[in-house]
Amino acid sequence: MNEVTFNDTEKTRNILNRLINDSRLYSQSKDYKDLLDFVVRLRNFAPFNAMLLQIQKPGLSYAASASDWWKSFQRKPKRNARPLLILWPFGPVALVYDVMDTEGKQLPEDVDTFHARGTINKNRVLYFISKMEKKRIEVYWMDAGDKKAGEIRVIKRADEDSKLNYYHMDINRNHEPATQFVTLTHELAHLFLGHLGQDKAMNVPERRQQSLMMAELEAESVAYLVCARSGVKSKSETYLKNYVDNNTTIDDLDVYNIMRAAGQIETMLGLTDNTKFI
Repeated sequence: MNEVTFNDTEKTRNILNRLINDSRLYSQSKDYKDLLDFVVRLRNFAPFNAMLLQIQKPGLSYAASASDWWKSFQRKPKRNARPLLILWPFGPVALVYDVMDTEGKQLPEDVDTFHARGTINKNRVLYFISKMEKKRIEVYWMDAGDKKAGEIRVIKRADEDSKLNYYHMDINRNHEPATQFVTLTHELAHLFLGHLGQDKAMNVPERRQQSLMMAELEAESVAYLVCARSGVKSKSETYLKNYVDNNTTIDDLDVYNIMRAAGQIETMLGLTDNTKFI
């Protein structure tokens, strides 16, 4: 066995530092904490290899070799799936595949981070996006792993010239349409609940003072309502059940704004066809 020299260690350290600096993934403390949590979670890989995977595909939840996918889950890489590289003992690299780049036998429900099932298909999602774009919400498809669903942010606030807010929403292109629909409704919920700030043109209140936990709970509540009423079942139900099990009152929840936001989303997306009283 060859001994690892000081120079070898320094070369590895320099490569690692260059990877981190070039990727610009860890400029904030939260991103660094996410990296540590990811390395903890991906116990089937050495820490260094887990970090390499996270740099190559942020949001990755699970990866394995083609042979391990078949042996454990009767799944195989999709055609033209993009492999990820890890270091391999006595060899330069080995190839592994993200769970989202495999197909075959259906995985257990708990394997998916953002599990959703329903009748929403790709065309319906594209239809919803066309509705959103009319309201100044640009949608971009991001290539990410299972742990990253999406996000929304304000890219331009109303001023004396435009008097309108403009938004940018990322959606994971690798998720199934039903899951993308859940993401879409959750991020719209943040907008209509006022978590991004006031939008007078869309009748959105100023509620940026909400804590992160309460903002997420409100957004999950809205997503659950809109999705369930559209025939899509997601993990929002489990999330809300756990909250109810641990809290005996809803004094901290603004139920009025939750119901109001759900109605606004249904109207924007054209989901009110079966609603008799709007």
